[in-house]
Amino acid sequence: MRVISKPAILTFSERHPDALVPLLNWYRITRKADWGSLADVRNDFAHADIVGRRTVFNIHGNDYRLIARVNYRTKRVFILHMLAHVEYSKGEWKR
Repeated sequence: MRVISKPAILTFSERHPDALVPLLNWYRITRKADWGSLADVRNDFAHADIVGRRTVFNIHGNDYRLIARVNYRTKRVFILHMLAHVEYSKGEWKR
């Protein structure tokens, strides 16, 4: 899968340094993946969920959420948001 964009991970990690290693692990696994469906995603990330057209990944023991749009046809993953759990719970990212 092609992940767009790694710099977003680095920027988020400047504010949340404890998220860097888990996010880079997510990035590494995702780059090597060849997902065709949510079932494939869940083979790598058991707690990934679909919310509308977005896929939500739990990061660092549920402390953070990475929200992405996964295009299975083009094999691209677009990072839309990375949020602390408190920010995610507010739901503003759904707009």
